[in-house]
Parts: sequence; structure tokens; C-alpha cells
Amino acid sequence: MNQFIKTPQQQLLIDQIRSLQPLFQSREPELDERGSFPFENINDLKKMNYHTLTLPKEHGGQGFGLYEYVLAQEAIAEGSGATALSIGWHVGIILEYTENHHWLEEPADWLMTEIVNGAFINTAATEANAGSPARGALPRTTVVSDGDSYIVTGQKTYTSMAPALDYIFVTATTENDEVITVVIPRQLDGVSIDETWDMLAMRGTASHTLLLDHVRIPKTYTLKRSGVTAPAKGWLLHIPACYIGIAAAARAYAVEFAANYKPASLGKPIAETPAIQQTIGEMELQLATARHLLYGTVERYNLTDNKAEMDEALNITKIAITHAAMEIVDKAMKIVGSRALSEANPMHRHYLNVRAGLYNPPMEDMVKSQLAAQAIQQFTQQLETEVK
Repeated sequence: MNQFIKTPQQQLLIDQIRSLQPLFQSREPELDERGSFPFENINDLKKMNYHTLTLPKEHGGQGFGLYEYVLAQEAIAEGSGATALSIGWHVGIILEYTENHHWLEEPADWLMTEIVNGAFINTAATEANAGSPARGALPRTTVVSDGDSYIVTGQKTYTSMAPALDYIFVTATTENDEVITVVIPRQLDGVSIDETWDMLAMRGTASHTLLLDHVRIPKTYTLKRSGVTAPAKGWLLHIPACYIGIAAAARAYAVEFAANYKPASLGKPIAETPAIQQTIGEMELQLATARHLLYGTVERYNLTDNKAEMDEALNITKIAITHAAMEIVDKAMKIVGSRALSEANPMHRHYLNVRAGLYNPPMEDMVKSQLAAQAIQQFTQQLETEVK
């Protein structure tokens, strides 16, 4: 990772996070429990003002961009994957706004102030049995006009970081069948969290169900009107950054184990055997390749004027790196052997957590369908041209 750190400011940021990694790793067993959440890790990150990492300086933030954000997310994930994925949504949503300014001015202004003062945000869009918003599903959550107020009712699943959120951005369908995004303060009457999150992977993200029972908000809490979206979402690269960070942690554990484990039958560390060296070399190659792809995509995204053209690159990067991360962890498991499945061994957690990347956006089947459609269309057009 060091070769991708390019400035003294980036080095300082990563050094701060690396100083927290041993502490995060020591707390990881606590996150195996249902209902767990890395409160201490989040507070440690807040002390270094990580919650304002991508907030513009004119609003009191640190003003870092996508490159620093991705670097930091990988480093956090090497200490705790659940912590990285949780806080990554907050920091990334701010970065998306910084790039696009697609929120309405009034809520944007006071939200920036709240974030500087320590508030956490996330979007709640997914609903049970309604399908993924990425696949075009309309929210069943409703927003009904009542004078100067809206009444919001519904349920949202996969609300990551639920125990720590102060403001939740909720997508809802209006009486005119338009989809808008409204800001829901966590402390309002009618807002509650149902602790439904029982996943084996990324349990510490506490991605519980948000319940909204006739929650009254001012109409000025409309964050985005119908049809308003960001042209591109480079900030979602925090997802592959998280999973390659988990893979890096698994790789580090496996290499350290191999360098120090001396079976009585061998009389030397297993790292000196050709088979283990071959496996370590494969991990190193995959890790380096994934990082070059990740940070290369970030740099291309930052340099292009038309970020909407980067959708394909962003999608491919996420999928390729997620698969590479899983393969690296699998190889690390083989080096450590059967003890890697022990509850006391961190490898079992890496094995489970890294697989959660398959279910974070973008969905692999959708990307493959798009790529297939483009390829088929290209050759169909070519054939039609030749016939003419």
C-alpha cells in the first residue's frame, strides 16, 4: 500500500489510522456477537476528525478527495472491516455531495454544520420484499403532505451503522408516485430501530431495520427532489477498498504465521517450503494487481471531466477487486490450515466478512448483463452494416 501514498498529507492520514489498527484488531472478537457495533472504533476515528474527511474546508471539514478516502478506507478495513464499511457510507455520501452539490441548499447548509459537530448520516433505501433500488424498485415507504409537514411511514432494511446514526436519508414515494429523499432525524417520535441484523458476515455493521411510524418532518427536510441523482458515484470505490483491506489483513496474518510456524516434522518454518512460498507469491501478485486497478481507477476518475463515463470502470473495478480479495483470503486460509476455522482465530472472520462484498452494489449479475448487451449490440450492428 505504501507505494500508493503520494503526499505528506496522505502519509500523515494513513499513519494515524495505522496507529489504531492493533486496537481495532483486538476488539474484533466483540463484533462476532449479534447486536454488536464498533462504538469505540468509531469514536477513535471521530477523535481524528475522520467524520469530516471529505467535508469541504469552507464548511469546516478536512477537504480530502476520493484518493485519500479510498486509501483511508483500505487502512481502516485492515484493522476492522465492519468499522470501515460502516463509516465509509457516511464519509462517502458527503463526498458525493461535495462533487455534485445535488442536495437542496437549505438542508445541505444545516447538515454540514451538524456533521462538523459530530453527527453521522447514512441513506436508507432498501426495503424487504420490494427488491433493490438499484434494480428500479419503487419505495413502499410513503411521504404524505400535511400542511407544511410531511408524514413518513415505512420500513427500510440494511440500514448500516444504525446505532450511531443521527440523520437518515430516506427514499419515499409521494402521493403523485414521485420518489424523493427526505432527512429523518433519528430522535423524532415514530423513529425506531428493529435489531434484525443476524448476518454471519459484517455483523458489526449493525445494518438493522429502520421503522418509520407516521414520522412528521418539515417539508424543508426534503433533501433531493424526484429525479435528482449524481451523474457518477466514484465514492462507491470505498466498497472494494474495504474488501481489499480485509484481504491485506488476512495476507499479513498468514505470512507472519508461515514465517514463525515450525512443525516438528519439518524442523524449519513452513515459509521456507516451495509450496508455501508459491502460495504467498500468488497472494502478493493478486494484492498488488488489485491495488493497481483500484488506485488507477481512482486517478482516472479524478482526471476525467465527464465522470458519468466512468460507470463501467467503477463497476468492473468493484467486481474484480471483490473476487481478488476473496481469493487472497482463501489462499491465506490454506496457509494457516485448519486452525483458521477456529473461533479464536481471526482468519474465520476475514473469510466470512470478505464474502459480503458480493452483495454490496453494484450487483455482479447486473453488470454482466450490461456488458453482454453492449457486446451483442456491437456485433449486431456490425453484421447489419456488412449486410447493407
